[in-house]
Amino acid sequence: MTSSEYLKGLSLKVSPLGENDRLLTFLSDSEGITRLAIPGARKPKSSLAAAAPLTFLELQVVGKRGLKRVRQMKIIKSFSNLGKQLETLAAAQVLSELCLLLIANNDPQANFLSTVLIHLERLEEISYSHQKDILILANCVQSCAHLLALGGYSLPIQVCSQTGRELVPPIGNWEWRCSFMPDEGFIIGSVPNALIQLNPSELALLQRLLHPDLPRKKNGEIMGPKEVWLKLLSVIEGWTNNHLPYRVRSLKMLKEILTSHQDVDTNK
Repeated sequence: MTSSEYLKGLSLKVSPLGENDRLLTFLSDSEGITRLAIPGARKPKSSLAAAAPLTFLELQVVGKRGLKRVRQMKIIKSFSNLGKQLETLAAAQVLSELCLLLIANNDPQANFLSTVLIHLERLEEISYSHQKDILILANCVQSCAHLLALGGYSLPIQVCSQTGRELVPPIGNWEWRCSFMPDEGFIIGSVPNALIQLNPSELALLQRLLHPDLPRKKNGEIMGPKEVWLKLLSVIEGWTNNHLPYRVRSLKMLKEILTSHQDVDTNK
């Protein structure tokens, strides 16, 4: 008798498998990352053809050994609107790549799926506005910080990696600097050959990203100009490049897209 189970989770990647099937890479709380066969999904009239990337699904899965198969599929939510803007699609792809790098196969991960869904929903809500680039950058940097912390690769933004002293940014002292060394972390002072140097307000902004919500002004706008958020994105890129087994290619793509935009932001 074939065993059956139900899985609820996010489709991260879909690729061809054989002549008519597809291979689904799936994130769920109970299984972590799972790879599943979707029989007949490449046929035009297949009821299982809806397994697109960035779709929240409920699956009936059958099989005991080897590659399990999807028998039934229900779409709970599609994040297809993210594809309407190249910037939000790239930011969402960053989340997908991080999931694949941070979670082992068949390794249950509490809170990971819910965190990813929250950040995808926030990205999907971003519309065209004078703050669009900043919103995308801020959401991407914060989502990376949250996922890295859940995955055991948290940014070491609380303590100087050389002295062990607490990193307390002296707001108002604009001569103060801390240096980011991707292989070590943050060091108080200006260090030669540092990848990036942060002033007090930039470090304070980075530290606030571990909170659930983005830092905002009283008028509701995101704190910090676009240039600062690009700088913090480079911190994330430097950290992941040095500590994860593979580079998160979408980080570079997102940075190139947003750097190429004309500066029309009015957040001052």
